[in-house]
Amino acid sequence: MASEQHQVIQIKLDGPNYSYWSYRMRTFLIGKELWGYVDGTVTEPNSTSTEYAKLKKEWETYNARILSWINNAVEPSIGMHLAKFKTAKEVWDYLKNLYVQSNFAKRYELEKVIRSEGQKDRSIQNFYNFMNGVWDQLDMMDPPELSSFPAYLKLREEQKLVQFLMALRNEFEQLRGSILHRSPLPTVHNVVSELIAEETRLKTSTPPVMNTQAVLIASSQVKPANLNSGARGNQRIAIDECGYFHEKGH
Repeated sequence: MASEQHQVIQIKLDGPNYSYWSYRMRTFLIGKELWGYVDGTVTEPNSTSTEYAKLKKEWETYNARILSWINNAVEPSIGMHLAKFKTAKEVWDYLKNLYVQSNFAKRYELEKVIRSEGQKDRSIQNFYNFMNGVWDQLDMMDPPELSSFPAYLKLREEQKLVQFLMALRNEFEQLRGSILHRSPLPTVHNVVSELIAEETRLKTSTPPVMNTQAVLIASSQVKPANLNSGARGNQRIAIDECGYFHEKGH
């Protein structure tokens, strides 16, 4: 319990990592059934409430606990600016307003990577792992409310599939076309095993291609066979010399 009082998640907010940090902190608070103190659904009791004193004390206790957790999960240079806030909601809103805008530049960079980064010489599995890392970062930048809309989640999965297939090497063109014409469209996760199988088939069925330059160099180094090699070695025979008696004009 003592360690939980100090640092509840194994990451400290430093600014650029806000998306991941907020995801971890939000998940932790939901697990503690305290997220309502942050999103504003649990408000400070007023004097007209029944059992006001008890409710007030409970609210102050949980609010202070969340403030402590947040302060211990941010870098000191950020934490020093949080002292002016009284509630967990005020702190959360401040951090969100401060870093969500700066995250737009990060989103731009990630989207740029997706559009410019091809498979290159990576295997299907390695390329999928790479793209998954980029997608995960983008997903964490989405407002949490969007996760409750099935239509949005379906659109995101379709975007990932298109992005992944577009980035594959040309040797997967036939399978790529087949996948894009399926209805309903599969998820990226569902087609990875199929692409890996195709990758294996291509490796085993395609004969190795010889380097054209190497072939030309090798052929230029081949010397014509000496049809008259024998006891006389490399001695040349004149055109008008008899090959048997070695006399001219014979």
